[in-house]
Amino acid sequence: MIDFVRQVRWQDLVDVTLMSIILYRLLLMIKGTKAARMLMGLGVLLLASFVTRYFGIYTVDWLIQSFWAQIVIALIILFQPEIRKALAQMGETKFLRALTSAEELKSLEEIVRAAVALANRRIGAIIAIERETSLKDFVEIGTPLDARVSKEILLSIFHPTSPIHDGAVVIRGNRIIAAGCFLPITMGPSISKSLGTRHRAGLGLSEETDAVVIIVSEETGAISLALKGELKGPLDMGKLRDILTDLFTEKAEREKSHHR
Repeated sequence: MIDFVRQVRWQDLVDVTLMSIILYRLLLMIKGTKAARMLMGLGVLLLASFVTRYFGIYTVDWLIQSFWAQIVIALIILFQPEIRKALAQMGETKFLRALTSAEELKSLEEIVRAAVALANRRIGAIIAIERETSLKDFVEIGTPLDARVSKEILLSIFHPTSPIHDGAVVIRGNRIIAAGCFLPITMGPSISKSLGTRHRAGLGLSEETDAVVIIVSEETGAISLALKGELKGPLDMGKLRDILTDLFTEKAEREKSHHR
């Protein structure tokens, strides 16, 4: 026993600890899912393999052994949803979350450039940037997308010839997740009668959620921003950039302090 203890290296202890953590996390991940039932099925096959080999049932044993030879491919196919979920959870580590925040800030510049270009061309637009409150309900009635935020894509979406230029674009992080979304229109008596449907929709969304909504007027080319039921504008490129940077830098700092 003493000799065995002496032969154990610190690397072996680290190895066992890491494997225990990985297996524990995997079991938690598949608990209550169809993957758990599939894992039980694989356990039955393993037991059947021992039984057939012990009793000399060679044909069945050959079939089972052939299956085990392809076990890696089979596991990838069977547990594909769980693998995607695991990779997504890995992307939520603090390090990668910091990178995501940096990407979000880069996307803000693309949004600013797109808003200014749309304003110069007198193309109406409404861009909703999701924050803490999910905009899932509004996304579901629009056209689903999954595209990196860029000036060119936003210009193509809101171009009058685009089939999805009506409605709002919804942005989550650094991704455009939907276009052609219809937003709730505010009916408050204090709202100026000179405001059009886009401005009322932007204000309506900002009253119901914490989203930041950028509105470009088709008539005047002015850029406005709706937040918490208030409309700010007209804004030039510098003011719009400063407001967005302040808002999302504050959000990133809150997330950073929350995870400490």
